[in-house]
Amino acid sequence: MAAPATVTTRDLSGNWLMNKSLSHSTDDVFQAQKIGWILRRTLGACSISLKVVHTPATATAPEEIHIDQSLSGLKGTREERVLDSSKRPHEDYVFGKVVGQSKRLLTAAEIGDAWLEEGGWTEDTVRDGWVRSFVESTEYGWTAEQIWGFQVVEGERRYVRRLKFVTAEGKRLDKVLVYDWVV
Repeated sequence: MAAPATVTTRDLSGNWLMNKSLSHSTDDVFQAQKIGWILRRTLGACSISLKVVHTPATATAPEEIHIDQSLSGLKGTREERVLDSSKRPHEDYVFGKVVGQSKRLLTAAEIGDAWLEEGGWTEDTVRDGWVRSFVESTEYGWTAEQIWGFQVVEGERRYVRRLKFVTAEGKRLDKVLVYDWVV
């Protein structure tokens, strides 16, 4: 389902479901992240949903995005994004030990990568800015950079994450993840 115009990168709060038919396969990314075969198959077969709570910045606190991921209704992982560019360690059963860093980008030039920048971002994304998430595995040496925003995909406005994944060996894997709004 198309994302309502009232939901922007300034407030992503709501429920989202990954549209697997519009998203790229991420099995090669999961394999490079050293995720075992059984868990990769489970991730590939399950519906991935996101419950997002987005808190704007205040005079005393930075903007924050909290995301609970679930797999076909089963508990998944939690993403804690504080958009202040600080590096924060995190560990979970899927991705292991990582250090993450998130921030808001206000111009396309800040994205700094032609592939991440392309895709036809909506006017509201260009106006409000993108969310950049960068994660580095301290165990396996891979990096994942994501740019979040809205694009028109198959005629509907959708939440999109463009992913630049670099394996420990330096191989780059570019992916697009598309999410549907869930009422």
